[in-house]
Amino acid sequence: MQKLLAGAIAGTVATVPMTVVMKALQGAAPSARRQSLPPRQITMELARRAGIAGELGAAGRDAATTVSHFGYGGSVGAFYPPLAERLPGPTLLKGALFGIGVWAASYLGWLPAAGILRPATREPAGRNAMMIASHVVWGAALAAVSERLRRAPPRRPRATGGRGR
Repeated sequence: MQKLLAGAIAGTVATVPMTVVMKALQGAAPSARRQSLPPRQITMELARRAGIAGELGAAGRDAATTVSHFGYGGSVGAFYPPLAERLPGPTLLKGALFGIGVWAASYLGWLPAAGILRPATREPAGRNAMMIASHVVWGAALAAVSERLRRAPPRRPRATGGRGR
């Protein structure tokens, strides 16, 4: 259970640099600037399906996108530690490859299968490059944070000193 929690925490934290890279690359790629970033597209499609998209103002769309993006990063990050301990190789490489795997499973797999986004094969190369690069950053950051949490000494509960606190 601790491995899953550490992975979830690491995945949530890793979503910060991923988002920074995604937004920076969006500004640099003409094909990526024309549309919303995928976290917004996914969130709004799911909100539409839930019948609440029309009720969300700009702040609501921003909040829903942020919560869903970080929530997904944390949820998927939970799968990393148990997998990583079984694989040989440098930590950052394992993380980067995990990030690419998450991109492929999402953008070539379940998102198109569920009709949420069109497959990455139908997206411009610049947009795919932006998304792959951001997932590599996410995976590497996930691996680094996860490793740091794994190596942290366990915390001991404080003694109450008999005062009944």
